[in-house]
Amino acid sequence: MLLEKLRHYADHLDLSPPMYQKAPIRWLIDIDHSGNLVGHGWTMTTGGKKGKSDRGKEYEAPHVGRSVGIRAKLLADTGEYVLGMARDLKKQSRVDECHSAFINQVRACAAETKEPSVIAVLRFLEKLEDSSLALPDDFDPGQVLTFRVNGQLPIELPSVQAYWAAVGSKDTNEKQKSNEQEMQCLICGEFRSPVKRLPFKIKRIPGGQSSGTSLISANEKAFESYGLEASLIAPTCQDCGERFSKAINTLIEGEDTHVTVGPLVYLFWTKEKGPFSVASLLSRPESDEVRTLIASVFGGHQAATELDNSQFYATALSASGGRAVVRDWLETTVQRVQQHLARYFALQKIVDWEGSLGDPFGLYALSASTVRDVNKELPTNTPKMLLHMALKGGRLPLWLLFQTVKRNRAEQGITRPRAALIKMVLLSQTEDTKEDDMVQLDLSNHEPAYLCGRLLAVLESIQREALGRKINTTITDQFFGTASSAPASVFGRLIRGSQAHLGKLRKDKKKKSAYEALQSKLEEVLADLEEGFPKTLALKEQGLFGLGYYHQRAFDRAARTAAIAKKKQRKSENENFE
Repeated sequence: MLLEKLRHYADHLDLSPPMYQKAPIRWLIDIDHSGNLVGHGWTMTTGGKKGKSDRGKEYEAPHVGRSVGIRAKLLADTGEYVLGMARDLKKQSRVDECHSAFINQVRACAAETKEPSVIAVLRFLEKLEDSSLALPDDFDPGQVLTFRVNGQLPIELPSVQAYWAAVGSKDTNEKQKSNEQEMQCLICGEFRSPVKRLPFKIKRIPGGQSSGTSLISANEKAFESYGLEASLIAPTCQDCGERFSKAINTLIEGEDTHVTVGPLVYLFWTKEKGPFSVASLLSRPESDEVRTLIASVFGGHQAATELDNSQFYATALSASGGRAVVRDWLETTVQRVQQHLARYFALQKIVDWEGSLGDPFGLYALSASTVRDVNKELPTNTPKMLLHMALKGGRLPLWLLFQTVKRNRAEQGITRPRAALIKMVLLSQTEDTKEDDMVQLDLSNHEPAYLCGRLLAVLESIQREALGRKINTTITDQFFGTASSAPASVFGRLIRGSQAHLGKLRKDKKKKSAYEALQSKLEEVLADLEEGFPKTLALKEQGLFGLGYYHQRAFDRAARTAAIAKKKQRKSENENFE
């Protein structure tokens, strides 16, 4: 199903000609129709600085898959194939074979197409002498070259492209069985000759080989089935194999059709093109765009985002050596995806540290918040489950809450992304969640775990107010982990310690109002904890503890900022009055 949808998606793309792909070409060899070198013969194809990093301008050029064998590309290849110049003189004999294979390829094309420009290239190659080329000192045989005959690139001729489409996929290293048995292509359903190896690799999958990965491949007996090897284990015809591979590469190249997080790349496409971009919403969510999406779904303003029922597809790929691995697959409608995305962003909505409604989080920020080093520790399943919930709806697993709570204990504190993630896991367990649930401090929440989190924030505020800039380590830095898992073991000591700080504030005339506010807040929270502190907190309760702490800290900081702003305003008004 996945490959079939990719194959159909390719029909809407402006793909390269069959067995062609975009490739950088560093040098052009200018010749005339008689095969004579014109002028200096070498022209830089880019305006950039010379150097190995400059690979040249991209052209649609003939392609062939090769690894260790000798397989020549038609009319455009490295200096070793085109000119027979070895980068390593010890390998000159092999390079001579490469050069011979390249000439034979051009000879066959000239015989088939009868194109004058291809015949000119053949004449040039047959009388080629290194001394006549006047090569520049910085020439690198590893760079790609092609020919230009009287201003025309032979690789761009329709007849040459048609020729290469017919012969380019043939394996020149292995003897093909004549009229090899046809098999039913698993994508188009037609009985055709299957390709032993897919003609195009999938590029830029995180952790994959630089040469690319294959979606269908078996190179060990354990992976083979019914005596079928390589790509024959899932028979695919040449056309389907090329088109779905090019479709995947196009999706990975597109900024609005893929998201890369850790070891996974997520691909998105629709049956019909539209303005809706899942990739940008998940990786670079804008507050206005998210608000509009939520309003359109929950408020019934359908025209706001043009909800529609066109088909939507998504898949997740990772690399395992030379293979691409499908981690997830989704087939649904754009409308359903928008509904699920609206819920996804509504669930993560939470105030920032200053008390205002903060910006939405991208997939990377949420995933990265659960680990210390995202490049080394991020599990594949974390972004996968977040994306799964964003596109398909449903619940986030409790193991994700465990990862988040564990990170809180390790860092002795909580960040806004982790607070949002805790909120998402807890609220996703039910479908009747309201849009404003757990967004900010909830004075009506009397859950002991939530109140314990608030209490730690209040005690920290008392400590900060009493010690000011002299403070090096707060009680949160020391006791967050213990307080969030075994409150009864630590809060008695923390409350006793706060009395000295409150006494100091009470005696300071300048901080009398702060003392009264903090004392009142402390009494308010403790009054709701009439049954005492819980001995231990379960996983969900530890999540509530983190939210209680975060909400109280955000509320207090917002109140403090507002008080300072009000004080400055009064001072400014008095100065103006005088």
